[in-house]
Amino acid sequence: MHPPDQVIDALRQAVKLAPDNHALRLHFADTLGLYGYWAEAEAEYRSVLVGMPHNSTAKVGLAKAFFQQDKHAAAMVIVEDILKSRGDNLAEGYVIHAKLLARAGDVEAGVRQYKKGIDLDPSLADDSFAERYNILPGQRPGNPSDEVVDGKLRAPAGDSVDVEPGGQIERPRISFADVGGLDSLKEEISVKIIHPVTHPEIFRAYGKAVGGGILMYGPPGCGKTYLARATAGEIKAAFLSVGINDVLDMWLGNSEKSLHAIFERARANTPCVLFFDEVDALAASRSDMRTSAGRHLINQFLAEMDGVKSSNDGVLILAASNAPWHVDTAFRRPGRFDRVLFVPPPDASSRAATLRVLVKGKPAQGIDFDLVAKKTVDFSGADLKAVVDLAVEDKILRAMKEGTPQPLTTRDIVSAAARIKPSTRDWFATARNYAIHSNQGGQYDDIVKYLGM
Repeated sequence: MHPPDQVIDALRQAVKLAPDNHALRLHFADTLGLYGYWAEAEAEYRSVLVGMPHNSTAKVGLAKAFFQQDKHAAAMVIVEDILKSRGDNLAEGYVIHAKLLARAGDVEAGVRQYKKGIDLDPSLADDSFAERYNILPGQRPGNPSDEVVDGKLRAPAGDSVDVEPGGQIERPRISFADVGGLDSLKEEISVKIIHPVTHPEIFRAYGKAVGGGILMYGPPGCGKTYLARATAGEIKAAFLSVGINDVLDMWLGNSEKSLHAIFERARANTPCVLFFDEVDALAASRSDMRTSAGRHLINQFLAEMDGVKSSNDGVLILAASNAPWHVDTAFRRPGRFDRVLFVPPPDASSRAATLRVLVKGKPAQGIDFDLVAKKTVDFSGADLKAVVDLAVEDKILRAMKEGTPQPLTTRDIVSAAARIKPSTRDWFATARNYAIHSNQGGQYDDIVKYLGM
């Protein structure tokens, strides 16, 4: 077998000579994915779909490329289209869908979709996925032996698993100076989190402990995680980021142990910013749950935030959610997430600043960032990255055809932006309904104000 680079270079040259050979380009994309070049594979799958928009193999490949690059929302859109059409590659669609659902915390649905996929094509079995979620060979959806509790298969009697604390302690070097715009949000976080750490003597004089919680919500890709990391950098605090996979476990009781271990790590490294991403998956409304296991995790979370057995002095809790309406109301009690902050899409000046950062280091010529910002209303930071990536891909393809690389221009980026739909609009469509029909106590007034309702 030839070394991977030789294989890829040979295929790249072949595609350059026959750019309209979609079968060849699809083979090239599959090979790139095989060797882990997922970003380039994504570009090739996109090119195939431009000429063959209904090619299910290219759609599956693109979904895989998105998934491997943690572009889960984009992958979900492609997979749902595959499943809706119920054509070729349906089995692979089910398996990718299963992994996306499990990553989002809906493990029960993920297990069901995985079984549908391997029922259709047993060769797609993923041993690591099956082992992680205790899917035994031969199990089928609805089998009574598949006892699922809150999205996890119940542990056999007597079995136990050691739990390791999740997440890694970081020391972020970024600060609020690296966050464009969001001045009101930074001020809110300063009052709640920054000032108690930088002026502890004043807070001690008033008997105020250093700690507390802030819940940030808004469309995906608008910088909630970046803002949390900058908060830690602002006060030179430890930063512990917690995702769904760091807490949820297939064995009963282990999710609670994991959560406790995470809080203990934060308490041992004060001052520490403890950040929960996609917190709605860990703090979902108990009224929506059909089993008691999920309620136990919620109760454990609340007890840890209250510092029932251990003091949380110096533990600064931040959380992010794209769906705050699914968070249990108990978390909004004073002393828990008593500040709920809306993180909107970047404004025009912030978009221009973001684009400058994204284009930095790339060949560019005379780009009017303010003009591009005007053409990208409602774009999130993640959307802007997608715009620049697409513009670069177009330039690469053109350079391969003409043999001469050319710098990015304003026209290139504006053209790319015209082909990308702002991801925030779908979120606001949902948020608008909650702002109209479920705004008791004015909890979604920021959305009402932003939308001018």
